[in-house]
Amino acid sequence: METLAPSDEALCKRVAERDGGAFDDLVERYQERAYRIAWSIVRDREDAKDCSQEAFIRLHQSAGTFAGQAKFSTWFYRILVNCCLDHQRRRRGWRRLLGWGGGAEEGESDPIERQPAPFVDPIEAVGAERHMSQIWEAVEELSTKEIAAVLHLSEATVRVHLHRAYTTLKRRFGEQS
Repeated sequence: METLAPSDEALCKRVAERDGGAFDDLVERYQERAYRIAWSIVRDREDAKDCSQEAFIRLHQSAGTFAGQAKFSTWFYRILVNCCLDHQRRRRGWRRLLGWGGGAEEGESDPIERQPAPFVDPIEAVGAERHMSQIWEAVEELSTKEIAAVLHLSEATVRVHLHRAYTTLKRRFGEQS
């Protein structure tokens, strides 16, 4: 006999009641998408892992505040995006504190920019198309309304950004074919 899996909202309520199994279920359901979204914002593997883990920690701590006014996924993705934005702000602060960028003397450059370009792994290059399709799958899983809620933008603004992104991708991949 098949049993239905509990909804995300029900699992979140159980997390608020400190049910560790419910938290594990939510992590399992969302960790891959959370990583992909975090990577699309911070563009670094380790930072994306850190941000997605931080989002799950915040989820665990604030599960009791989920009011159910939006879908659980929308609420969680907003937490994730905030973690990524916090991460970027902290990183910018360190760069300023260390004097990297913005205030360098003439002829001096960011120490990171002076590093040689990283080796491009051919396997990763081959997987780029697959990766782009995964990104589009993640975007296509959300409606325009959900994306707008997560990013705190109007639906019209989201449609404009999606159209521009689609046009840019079409132009770039069209040139390669």
